[in-house]
Amino acid sequence: MSYDVAKHREIRESDTVKHYRIRQLDHGGYFIARRRPFATLHDLIAHYQRDADGLCVNLGRPCAKPEAPQTTTFTYDDQWEVDRRSVRLIRQIGAGQFGEVWEGRWNTNVPVAVKKLKAGTADPTDFLAEAQIMKKLRHPKLLSLYAVCTKDEPILIVTELMQENLLTFLQRRGRQCPLAQLVEIGAQVAAGMAYLEEMNFIHRDLAARNILINNSLSVKIADFGLARILMKENEYEARTGARFPIKWTAPEAANYNRFTTKSDVWSFGILLTEIITFGRLPYPGMSNAEVLQQVDAGYRMPCPANCPPSLYDIMQQCWRSDPDKRPTFETLQWKLEDLFNLDSSEYKEASMNF
Repeated sequence: MSYDVAKHREIRESDTVKHYRIRQLDHGGYFIARRRPFATLHDLIAHYQRDADGLCVNLGRPCAKPEAPQTTTFTYDDQWEVDRRSVRLIRQIGAGQFGEVWEGRWNTNVPVAVKKLKAGTADPTDFLAEAQIMKKLRHPKLLSLYAVCTKDEPILIVTELMQENLLTFLQRRGRQCPLAQLVEIGAQVAAGMAYLEEMNFIHRDLAARNILINNSLSVKIADFGLARILMKENEYEARTGARFPIKWTAPEAANYNRFTTKSDVWSFGILLTEIITFGRLPYPGMSNAEVLQQVDAGYRMPCPANCPPSLYDIMQQCWRSDPDKRPTFETLQWKLEDLFNLDSSEYKEASMNF
């Protein structure tokens, strides 16, 4: 059997980066597909350079690691405050109860998204809580903070720019995506959440509407307004009367305000249903009250149409009643990566081995 400590080599097909997991055999040797083991990593790489043998293309050189945009004022230290004259708003691309989101340019040529607080709608400290969290987090699958403007109103939060949110994508052009690409999107979200898990952060609002995606189908987890650092007991208790998106919220969080990484895992299972159904609302036809009652009684959404049993099994693992029995995001990441990397014959084998 293989163990789940992984090494990756990335290959590029058009604008999509594929990750292939290299596993190690107990008795020595390495493999991507079980039918083709190799004595050394060098032998494995040499083979796939000569012959794709099930990969999407032959291996070439490792992908160059993309760098963050470099500007004269962009830093990773505490100097986040910038002159608002360096931020130019171009067009409004979204709005919420407390603010607007604009496409803009920073330092003349850096494309950015700009969140602007509406005057008098919220405490500026609460609005900036998201930026305070983003300052602590850096990962390729998390939306990057670039700067803030807080000395005058309106307060601005400047982040990297993405094309659209995942929900909108799924309901429109995402309908053309094959299953493998949909599963890969889920694996990318799991990778970002695995980082939050490692950093002891909980998101508390994981849903397709809060995931951003670009034209090359690379995703970023966003909207950290509800995120919190875990307490010592690895549990965060929300204040009484707090409101949550019930259809995405784990029962222990909805009923007792107890949020943990494992409540995020439950939400991730709901997110997987959004992905596979192209943005359908979870628990179709049920009210929030009905969802709470039925889930407490043991109800779980049935397998969506055209969803492989192995993917539905992953969803069900996320929805286990006992939070401790739900998988980690690290485990969810490699399970989803394995699903879209295996060929059809091994796909069936994988669904039996989960």
